[in-house]
Parts: sequence; C-alpha cells; structure tokens
Amino acid sequence: MSFTRDDILRDYRIGYRSRQASLIGRSEVFTGKAKFGIFGDGKEVPQLAMARAFRKGDFRAGYYRDQTFMLAVGALSLEEFFAQLYADPDADRDPASAGRQMNAHFATHLVDLEGSWLDQVERLNSSADLSPTGSQMPRLVGLAYASKLYRELPELREGFEKFSRDGEEIAFGTIGNASTAEGLFWEAVNAVGVLQAPMLLSIWDDDYGISVPNEYQITKEDLSAILSGFVRGSRKQEGYDLYTVEGWDYPSLVETYLNAAEIVRMEHVPAIIHVVELTQPQGHSTSGSHERYKSDERLAWEEEHDCLRRMREWMLSEEVVGEEELDTMEKEDREQVRSAQQAAWEAFQNPIREERARVLEDLQVLERDSGHSEEIAEIRKRLERKQPILRRDLHGALHEALVITRYESLSAAERLVDWRESQREAIDDRYHSHLTSETPRAATNLAAVEPRYGEDPEEVNGFDLLNACFDEALDRIPNLVAFGEDVGELGDVNQGFAGLQEKYGELRVSDTGIREATIVGQAIGMAMRGLRPLAEIQYLDYILYALQILSDDVATLRYRTKGRQRVPILVRTRGHRLEGIWHSGSLMAGILHLVRGIHVCVPRDMTRAAGFYNLLLQSDDPAIVVEVLNGYRVKEPMPENIGELTIPLGRPEVLREGSDVTVVTYGAMCRIAAEACELLARTGIEVELIDVQTLLPFDTEARIAESVKKTGRVLFTDEDVPGGTTAYMMRQVIEEQGAFWYLQAEPRTLPAAAHRPAYGSDGDYFSKPNREDVFDAVYRLKHEDDPERYPLFYR
Repeated sequence: MSFTRDDILRDYRIGYRSRQASLIGRSEVFTGKAKFGIFGDGKEVPQLAMARAFRKGDFRAGYYRDQTFMLAVGALSLEEFFAQLYADPDADRDPASAGRQMNAHFATHLVDLEGSWLDQVERLNSSADLSPTGSQMPRLVGLAYASKLYRELPELREGFEKFSRDGEEIAFGTIGNASTAEGLFWEAVNAVGVLQAPMLLSIWDDDYGISVPNEYQITKEDLSAILSGFVRGSRKQEGYDLYTVEGWDYPSLVETYLNAAEIVRMEHVPAIIHVVELTQPQGHSTSGSHERYKSDERLAWEEEHDCLRRMREWMLSEEVVGEEELDTMEKEDREQVRSAQQAAWEAFQNPIREERARVLEDLQVLERDSGHSEEIAEIRKRLERKQPILRRDLHGALHEALVITRYESLSAAERLVDWRESQREAIDDRYHSHLTSETPRAATNLAAVEPRYGEDPEEVNGFDLLNACFDEALDRIPNLVAFGEDVGELGDVNQGFAGLQEKYGELRVSDTGIREATIVGQAIGMAMRGLRPLAEIQYLDYILYALQILSDDVATLRYRTKGRQRVPILVRTRGHRLEGIWHSGSLMAGILHLVRGIHVCVPRDMTRAAGFYNLLLQSDDPAIVVEVLNGYRVKEPMPENIGELTIPLGRPEVLREGSDVTVVTYGAMCRIAAEACELLARTGIEVELIDVQTLLPFDTEARIAESVKKTGRVLFTDEDVPGGTTAYMMRQVIEEQGAFWYLQAEPRTLPAAAHRPAYGSDGDYFSKPNREDVFDAVYRLKHEDDPERYPLFYR
C-alpha cells in the first residue's frame, strides 16, 4: 500500500506530541501539581494505525493507555489531556469526566445537556473508560452486537438513523496483555465469537503487567498461540480473524489495521490484532519505576525497540523527511505540548486563585478585629503561600479560623460563613451531581398509572401477567431486546417470555450462554447505542458474577461523565424464598450498597413488577428489578391496562393500616408479614404494614416516618443478613427521615440468619423470618409497653 508524506508526518507528530505529554505529565505529578499519572507512552505507533481505520459511527471501549488514539482521531486535545491530569472539575476543560476520573480515562459525549441522544453516526465515539482491569470487555460485547441488530432487525430500519448506518459500525476494543488473564477477557471473547459481531480488539503486549512478566500471566507466554483456537478455518466458518504484528513496524501496522477493519466492517466477523514487542518507557505509572524489576538487558532492548524511535528511523531511511526538518518539527511539537500544559494549569488554577483572594480579604479583616489576631494571621499567611492552591485549602483555612473565633461576634466571620454557604451549590454540581438522571426522563419524574380492573377480572398466574406485560412492551417498543439464559426458546425458566421468541424472532428474544458478566456488559453496549436491553440474570444469587460490572460501570457511568453518557438498561432477576443456599437469594444489602446510581426495585408481586418495567422503559435510568421467586404461580387479577400501568419509584404502599406498630418490609416478606398481622389483630394489636417497593430510591416522601409518628414503634424485617438491608432501612427512616423523635420504644430489626438458608421447607422456615417470628417481634414491642395486657407466652 502507499503512504503519503503528509499522512506519515501527521501521524508521527501526533505520536511525538503524545509522548511529550506523557513525559511532562509524569513530571507534573512529581512536582505535586497532579496526584497520579498513568500514560500511553510506548503504545503510540499502533494507536496511530488503529486511528486510521476508525470511522464516524464506530465505538471504542478501551483503557488508560489510549491517549495517542484519542488525539489522532480528534476526540482529545492536549489541553483536555492536562486538565484531566489536574482533576479540573470544569466540564468544558475536561469534557470526558469533569475531573471525576483519574487521567487517561477517555470518553466522548453521547447525550446533550438535556439527556437527548446525539447523532452517533456523525461522531467518533468512545465509551467512558474505567480502571478495573478487563472491565472494558463486557460492554464491548454489546457495542459490537448492536451493529448486528441494526443490520438484521427490520424493526430498526427506520427511526434509528442517528445510531447506525445499516450496522456498518465497528466496536474497537483495546486491552493490555496482562489484563487478558482476567476472566472478563475470555468471557467477552467467547461471547463475541458466539454472536459473530463486528468487534476489532487490539492487545497491546509489552510483556509485563506492572512487574509481573508474561510467564506468570499467560500460558505458553504467547497470546496468539492461545487465541489460535478461536480462528475461523475459512471465510465461511464462525470464529475470529487473528493478526500478530510488531508494535514498532509502522507500515505493517497501518496495513494490518486497514485490512482487518475492512473485513470486520463488511463481513461482520470479529478480529483480534495482537500487537507485540511494545515497550513502556516510563513504567506502569507514577507509582513506581520499572527499573526496579526489569534487567539491564531488557531496558536496553526497550530503548532500541521504542516504537517512536523505530518509526523515526524508518522515515529517515525511506527519505520521507530529512533529519534537520524532523528536528525542527519535534522542537515545535515540544513547545506546543508545553504551551498546552501551561494553559491547562492556568485555566485550572485561576478560578481558585480568585476564590482565595476573596477568602484572604475576609481573613485580613478577621485578623484585625479578632482577639486571636496572631493565630488568624498565621492561617492567612499559610494560605497565601500555598502553591498549588486547591479548594480544600480554602475551606480548611476558613474552618480553622471560624473555630478559633467561635465565641466572638464578628462581621468578617459571618462573611466567611456566608461565602462557604454560597459555595455549596457549586460543590454539589462539581462533585455530587448526575448520580442518577436529572433529565425529564428520570424515573423519579414519571407519573403513576394505577392498575385498572374490570368488574370480574380474570385470575391468572403471576408469570402469565408478566408475559402479557412483556408482549405489549415488545410490540410497542421496536428497539426493546430481551436476552438471558433460557429466555429465548424456553421463554425463561418461569415462563415470563413463553412464546415471545416465536412471535418476535430470535434477535428480539434471545438465549445466551451462562455468562452473567457479559450479559450485563452486552446490555451496557447496546444501551449506549440507542437500544433498550432487558437483560435477565436467572437468579439473584448469580448476579454476584456481574456485580463488579454493575458497580464499576453501570452505576458510575452517568456520574463519571457528569451526565454525558447513560445506559438505561433493565436487569431482570428473581430471588428471595424458594429452596436452598443458592436458590433462595436475598443478597440485597450487598447489592444496594454497591450499585448507587442504579435503581433497585423489589416488587411483592408480578403486578408491581409489571408496573416497574413499564415505568422504567420510559426512563433513561438503569435499574434492577428483583421478582419474587415463589410468586410466579400465585394467582393475581389481570389488569386491563397491563401494558400501561406504572408503579412510581420511592413510594411505599401501606398494605394494612394500624395504630400500634409500624412494620416495614418488601418482596416475599410482605405476604408473611401480612399473615402475622392477622394473628396479631386477634390479640388486639393493629399493625401498619408497609411495603417499601423500592430500595433505591427509598421512600422519597418520608411516608414511613409519618406512620411511625402515628404508632411510635417500628420493626424492619426482611430476608437479608443481620445488619444488612434492615439496618439500611432503619437508617433511612430513623436518621434521614427524623423518625427518632417519634419513637416510644427502640426501633427493631428482624432479619434472616447470618448464614445462607438451608435446603427444604424446614430450612427455609428456620433460616428466614417466618410468620411466628414477625408475630413475636411485634408482640414483644407491645409487651414492653404494657406487660399485663400483653403477657409473654414464650421465651
């Protein structure tokens, strides 16, 4: 193939500037201007080649070595690179994360400030990076699979033009050699191989994972050898195309990437490019030096095989450019990078310096008027000398001065207090906003639609009710796609999708392998590209396989891009009571504490579940819905508006009114608690039974506190471990809602045992709260108040 001189020089200069940014970035950390640095030095040349194959509409799912690629495609400027290094919270200066992520975590905008999708086919797209190694792989499955759906689903031919041009887009992935030891890598590679989706995965192989060489990472120390089993034997077979190319060989790299991408794009087959003989000139990160663990021979080899050095030598030998001209270009590029660094630093510091001037002015007045002038003067001088200056320094100094003058009534102190209060809104915007949607489509903004019943509604099994809900949803939402283990042909193990694959086709209602992490990852990538995935994890117990991805990627995505990326996925699962250690899961506290940023719904029956699905499918928030495992064959009346009813989030429902004790629960415990309430009523105790319905968000209107205000007593009960979700609910009600002041007795919790539930009906009865346990816990509260009227009949 041919190379034009201008193209080659453009590539080299981008790579050279990227290298200078890495070198200066490391220096900025060591001088104290930045906290930490991790860079893409040594990987520049293969990323220049990858950029040549990247087109508008394509997506990247990579990791923190890809700065050269982002610079090459124009999705990152040098000023933005340094702004992120400094953790600048200004979203204009760091559009990828507004200072919320460590440096070299790249992202492009997928939605506008109102939350509406941008035109992806006219943009070069990058999903937001995350640090946990290999975690970019699960979403890569969905980014690639979306192209297959856009190409093959007739429902997506019209109305989705901003997301795809007939599925021609490629999902480009990047990963380091050591991270391929992670299970997420192999699960994703296998999944894409099964799905035969257009993914082009690059492995940057520099022989190390921090200090650990490939001999400890990879069988045979050769990824190409291991991956050869995935290679398709002919153009008609399923599998991968596999390429191995040296990372310092610029012309071979460009040719490999252009040829591989063309086949992936046209034939919709995945490919892997294993880029070998790469180096990492500055070591893994600013946390350590690679001279500690690499031999002198290895370091000498790395210097000789540095990809930019080899590209420079190749250009000179091929007479692409003369050495004097190249020296001039490199000098210009060094100056450009240094200028960008200085501009980014000044843009970051200047607003804080202005705030410091205001605080110093008030401290000076405080120093003059206070009886503690010497102490205030020391604080003021320390703040004046502070370089670099951060907002934490301002607030720390201000607080220290206010503590010292706490017994003095001084106008300057009042001004400092006023200034601190005036900063709260800005602080919230910089550091606390966009955990969940702040758009009109936020799930918490959507209205309730009550179930509507005829005069004599048909009593149906819970799974039939859900089946009707999903049927209507698939019919009205053309980009809704459901998938999971046994979801397709079988219609899921509890028949919620029975018959729907036959009706809507294998691409709309699909089976997957047993691969929970990439089931969720598949949903992430699809949702980023405008689809509405409903991903099923067969049992709540098995969500643990996917919990890391839910926690690190889904829950944080909107937050770590300050609202400029979103993944409105629905994760459907089932749990609570059934039989045994791994089919009676109610691991709610572990989930809800790790997925802040995802709504968690715990419906007590399938009518409530249907209402959540209908509401969430209108929202741009991600959510997990945990259905009651033993509720599928419980009879429920079929609503006439099964496809329209919605259950609002954060609004508990009073299932039984009472004046003596408030009992708070959810899910399968609602039925058990209701039975206990009937028994308690026979003793004259009237319980107010409340179903919280959602754990995230939790009772946004403080309805439970109002109940406690009436009863003076509260019991929280569920099937989680002691100190788990019951403790979470207690904190929400007693502390956050202020119900402490209404209590006439100490608040109580009734959780399950500390261990997983034993098998069998007796195992269930004695491992989790039963009707008698709830009765006894409530009865004891009343006994403590009036032992004569409510004598204990048990110990």
